[in-house]
Amino acid sequence: MVNGLPSEVEVITLFVDDIVSSRAFYARVFASETVWEDAVSSVLRFGGLLINLLDVSQAPPLVEPSRVAQSSAGARALLTIRVADVDQVCSALREIGVGLLNGPIDRPWGRRTASFADPSGHVWEIAQVIERG
Repeated sequence: MVNGLPSEVEVITLFVDDIVSSRAFYARVFASETVWEDAVSSVLRFGGLLINLLDVSQAPPLVEPSRVAQSSAGARALLTIRVADVDQVCSALREIGVGLLNGPIDRPWGRRTASFADPSGHVWEIAQVIERG
């Protein structure tokens, strides 16, 4: 570990293509508290972690000299949430119109998982600890 660099992640910023549809998606899927909102962003509390939904037009100054990739380039990260019952959560997601990318699948590393994407293609995984036999 780099001296002085803590091991706790405070904020994950997701660059979104359409802030309005992203806000609606996150409000429909997650029961998270909005701690900040303006015309180009929404900051949501997920326990001790903040997720910042930021309009992609605002992203370049944050990552320069790197460039902001298009959402159509494909998945670049997977955000995982541990749940008690993946099958139950999958049913609830389907009921509100969220399609799954995959799963539920029992993985060899002792998790039952399923994945879905937000309107900008950020992939979320729900994972349940299972007994390996």
